[in-house]
Amino acid sequence: MQMPVFNIDGEKVGEADLPESIFSAPVNEAVMHQALVRQLANARLGTHKTKGRSEVRGGGRKPWRQKGTGRARQGSIRAPQWKGGGTVFGPQPRSYRKDMPKKMRHLALRSALTVKAEEGQIVLLDDVSRVPPKTREMAALLYGLNVEGSALVLINGGRASYENVYRAARNLPGVETLHAKYLNVRDILEFDTLIIPLDALEAITDVLG
Repeated sequence: MQMPVFNIDGEKVGEADLPESIFSAPVNEAVMHQALVRQLANARLGTHKTKGRSEVRGGGRKPWRQKGTGRARQGSIRAPQWKGGGTVFGPQPRSYRKDMPKKMRHLALRSALTVKAEEGQIVLLDDVSRVPPKTREMAALLYGLNVEGSALVLINGGRASYENVYRAARNLPGVETLHAKYLNVRDILEFDTLIIPLDALEAITDVLG
């Protein structure tokens, strides 16, 4: 699949081939959904906690004697039926982590990238690292590429070499930067457009090709 390659001025400077095994793969919606659910579940902290009757404060003695008062027998004012009492079967800290084989994760990524390619929501750049560290420069780049809505700018390198890109994009609503090796189904589907420099495309091809 041939696609035009643009520079940071929005000018076409050539063409690049998108590997069909990645950007024209069969779309498996079930695996995409499973990968998305896994990612959302793994992001949960699982730190929710309620106190049981042995953890709440007070209730150290029997509120009244067992018999002769005409009232129901009670052993503690911190039993679950009392106001301020412990919670029965409340949430406790737990891990929501889900596992998924690497082949299925890669299949989900190929499916998501294929959907983006079919919808024309992928833009190739020759080199994004030359963008000056100014918000207006990144806005001008997106305008020159006719990018509307949210955009995910992929990079392939250390933070130091792409500091300008981070600074130029961080104040634009709906625009984020992401290292190519951290590409995931959630971000692919969440952003309207993927901006992929050629070095990031090479990194994606090395992993998924």
